[in-house]
Amino acid sequence: MSPYEKATEGIRVRVEPYFSPAESSPAEGTFVFAYHIEVANEGDVAAQLLFRHWLIHDAAGDDTEVDGEGVVGLQPRLHPGESHSYRSFCVLTSPSGYMEGYYTFERAGGGRFRVEVPRFDFTAPMLAHFDESDDEVMN
Repeated sequence: MSPYEKATEGIRVRVEPYFSPAESSPAEGTFVFAYHIEVANEGDVAAQLLFRHWLIHDAAGDDTEVDGEGVVGLQPRLHPGESHSYRSFCVLTSPSGYMEGYYTFERAGGGRFRVEVPRFDFTAPMLAHFDESDDEVMN
């Protein structure tokens, strides 16, 4: 899948989502989607990522909002030209959905601002057969 990108106030967010067949169990309604996110400071002032807010939409009709401190337990401070990347995942009950949200950053002096995360889509490949014994998707 192509990466999704968006820049807000000098902070660029790039997301690469992908389906994880080895962790999924379509017969049981479990579809695991992983994503890799890179957050880069393209501005000229350091900024620290403090909080995250996610809206996770499952095509089965479920919407979940998630708020928390930092990302995967970290609140990285990014100096100009630096980036931070991490991997995470979400579990859906259908083969498609999406995530979107924002990070709350803070610059020296206490100026907080939102950095938008572009909406990124989750789509499992067409599953004609899923053999859980070897965790392969067969088309």
